[in-house]
Amino acid sequence: MSVTTIVVILAGATMLTLAAVMGVLLGWANRVFHVEVDPRVEKVAAVLPQANCGACGQVGCGEFAEAVVAGKAAVTACAPGGPSVAQQIAALLGVEVEQTWPYKAVLHCAADFDKRKGRMPYDGEKTCKAANVISGIQGCVYGCLGFGDCVEVCNYDALVMENGLPRVIYDNCVGCRACAEECPRNLFTMVPFKAERMLVVACANKDNGKDVKEVCEVGCIGCGVCAKVSDLLEMKDGIPEIKYDSYLPSAQLQESLDTAIEKCPMESLVYVGKPTAEDLAATAHEELPERIEDSFETTVDRTEWRG
Repeated sequence: MSVTTIVVILAGATMLTLAAVMGVLLGWANRVFHVEVDPRVEKVAAVLPQANCGACGQVGCGEFAEAVVAGKAAVTACAPGGPSVAQQIAALLGVEVEQTWPYKAVLHCAADFDKRKGRMPYDGEKTCKAANVISGIQGCVYGCLGFGDCVEVCNYDALVMENGLPRVIYDNCVGCRACAEECPRNLFTMVPFKAERMLVVACANKDNGKDVKEVCEVGCIGCGVCAKVSDLLEMKDGIPEIKYDSYLPSAQLQESLDTAIEKCPMESLVYVGKPTAEDLAATAHEELPERIEDSFETTVDRTEWRG
């Protein structure tokens, strides 16, 4: 037998031995480190919309399925899926789902380019994030900058720009929070839509009334009249906030809100969402206002800004 043949035989034997050893090790590792996967995880994942938007607080739909089966996430946490998906998950897990409402985005600014005072020419990068760090672009340091970063990140065609102000298309909004995460001035928040039309506060300016009037034609002046006539509103940092936890549509609530809207000198309380048939009939003879309707809460705190 030649030396070459012997070498080939030894090499083959060595490879077979190594393969056998690795097979034994892998089999042992599979038994020792095996993690049982709850079959319900796959079933839950199958009913999810696979948007992987992160609105539930998880990295993606797969991670959400694991978390909800483990009891670490609420069955109602999938915003794109809404109540129907929540009901399916609850049925798979054998639990009851409490009454929920879809969360949708609202914008805390009602001033388009025509309503903003002190706006200066800007030749820099046409994005809100870039413009936000430049001083003096517009008088209001709380208001929308108008370059549409929010529109660019929305995967549901739920936002359009109209004269420098984003408008939410509520039929398309799933409450994924992409716009809220993108806005450098934190002008979007998610509101539980307990009715097709929801009242919101269309301003985020915390300055005193005199200063607000100098920079905006429609900004809230912090007079507090609305909070005096409706228990659903309270003043915080010079801005009214709506107690959405207590927002349960009723005739009494509607009456107090109508009074608050009527008393607001700057018309900073507006409705967003779908108008009812009664609303359409009542305003059929009126000319549509130019003003955009969007808003709630005041949040300019999560970011550092100038300008």
